[in-house]
Amino acid sequence: MTDQRLVIVSNRGPAQFERGPDGELLVQRGGGGLVTALSGLVANRGALWIASAMTDEDLVVAREAEAGPVAIELDGVSYEVLLVESDAVAYEGFYNVIANPILWFIQHYLWDLSNAPDIRQEEADAWVYGYRVVNADVADAVLKTIEREAEPLVMFHDYHLYTAPAIVREARPDAVLQHFVHIPWSQPDSWRILPARWREEIYRGLLANDIIGFHTTAYCRNFLHCCRELMELEVDHERGAVLHDGRETWVRAYPLGIDAKRLERAAASEEVASYEEELLRRRRDHLILRVDRADLSKNVLRGFTAFDTFLQQHPEFRERVTFIAHLQPSRQDVPEYAEYLERIEALVAVVNHRHGTTDWMPIDLRIYENFPEAVARYKHFDLLMVNSLFDGMNLVAKEAPAVNTRDGVVLLSENTGAHEELGDCTLSVNPFDIQEQADTIHRALTMDAEERRMRADRLREIVRGRDPGVWISEQLADVAAKRELAAR
Repeated sequence: MTDQRLVIVSNRGPAQFERGPDGELLVQRGGGGLVTALSGLVANRGALWIASAMTDEDLVVAREAEAGPVAIELDGVSYEVLLVESDAVAYEGFYNVIANPILWFIQHYLWDLSNAPDIRQEEADAWVYGYRVVNADVADAVLKTIEREAEPLVMFHDYHLYTAPAIVREARPDAVLQHFVHIPWSQPDSWRILPARWREEIYRGLLANDIIGFHTTAYCRNFLHCCRELMELEVDHERGAVLHDGRETWVRAYPLGIDAKRLERAAASEEVASYEEELLRRRRDHLILRVDRADLSKNVLRGFTAFDTFLQQHPEFRERVTFIAHLQPSRQDVPEYAEYLERIEALVAVVNHRHGTTDWMPIDLRIYENFPEAVARYKHFDLLMVNSLFDGMNLVAKEAPAVNTRDGVVLLSENTGAHEELGDCTLSVNPFDIQEQADTIHRALTMDAEERRMRADRLREIVRGRDPGVWISEQLADVAAKRELAAR
């Protein structure tokens, strides 16, 4: 088991390929927590990473490799990556009609059900000729990769690939399959939005795995409840197991940690120091920070409305506090996301006009991705706002306190996965309660130094006590236990 190569499978791979100014193909580390989480695993064991060819540059690499893996070196880690090409129309339906927004919206409770979604022929076709097709393409690549391996270990990731495990299971009943879902698992009624035939395929696909992992015990409970309510399957809540078709699938919680040492190295870098210098030069008495994707699930609008309410109710903070919102554009090809970003910009303009002065802008909105600049802000916040509607984990709630130098307070939505670990040392809020968030901003900015220090110390202790290596080790230990049980 220890020396066996792993096969990691996800929609987005560890590398992003881009064209340089002279037309040359450049490679850089892929975005998102998935790459960060799995890089340590890849560094310490042999692993092949199978991913979709998402961009034109990915397609070039895939075709030049002639359906074989390519070797990539990133941040001192060597990756073996196999990029899978799907039909462009199929991929569009898979990604932009089914995965985003339908599955993402269901699992984050984002639908305004009186208006959306409408399941029409376009969506039905996108399921059959898009989601199914891309999952089958990826599953075929997995099967070709493992065809000469006995009892191979395949680790699927996230909501893009719910039906692929069933295809692999049917062809390779001896394979050990594990699937980690990085986003929330919602309650049974939310899944009734989907046509029953789609829902059945999703659950049968996931239950083809030996183990399904989530970030929290709450998501595990929701999944087990869904299996009982929607699929009428036998569920053992105490053992965290679903019994079906003569098999047993384990359902487990593996909270994802951060690489605190990597963050600390970044925080000590000259690049971060240059951003710090500019930040401190312009700093007021108090700094509120949020670092997020401009995603509907992040609840940015209510966060700004709460800040607006706070300024109206506490005018003594005028010109003494700045709210820096560092947002990364997200899924701008999905109409709901493009509209959301426009609404964010419009609300910021209103708040700044209402409260601003000739030399003070209450909200400093930055819409771009810049990791060193974000780390500089992590180091100096007095209040970090994480008020997501629902979040699988939210690593910002862990990253920022790890390098903060001011005993910063974290305002944390009770609907984030991180709340299960961090709730006792943060200020918990209901993400829909704007007045509570406004009151919590005031509480955080007026909190005495001793309480701030106690909360910050406890936060750092929790965050630094769990890294991605622990996350991986727990999963591999359960894989070994499942194998041992099957061999009896």
